[in-house]
Amino acid sequence: MRPQFLPAVAIVACILSSASAEAETSEATLVTASGVHKLEIELADTPQTRETGLMNRRDMPSHHGMLFEFGETRPVTMWMKNTLISLDMLFLDEKGVVTHLKERAKPESLDLIPSGGPVRYVLELNGGAADRYGVKIGDRLHHASIGQKP
Repeated sequence: MRPQFLPAVAIVACILSSASAEAETSEATLVTASGVHKLEIELADTPQTRETGLMNRRDMPSHHGMLFEFGETRPVTMWMKNTLISLDMLFLDEKGVVTHLKERAKPESLDLIPSGGPVRYVLELNGGAADRYGVKIGDRLHHASIGQKP
């Protein structure tokens, strides 16, 4: 009976892996002193997508990211549980302005990463991307979901 169970697990793992690889993206622009940077963004705007985030992914294309939308402006705390890649986290207010940065968060760490104050969004990018784009406090992300909520 056990041999029959293992292939089912492998099939489910392949389906989950394919689903994350084919997630819908939308365009965003990150505006910094070094220029305007185009990004492909996955939106995490439901409890399930926010809980899962970028967990269990072995890589992410260099110009991609995930935008967490919380539905209200409030302090948030992130972590890297089951996240296999280093990430930069840009904490954003309701207008998409960067209010706090966490660079190169350690994969699979259970350390809590606070927003440093109230935020509406968190943009996760590959570790090192914030430095590459020259991100500083006060820079801004433009995306269709930002500024359209009450």
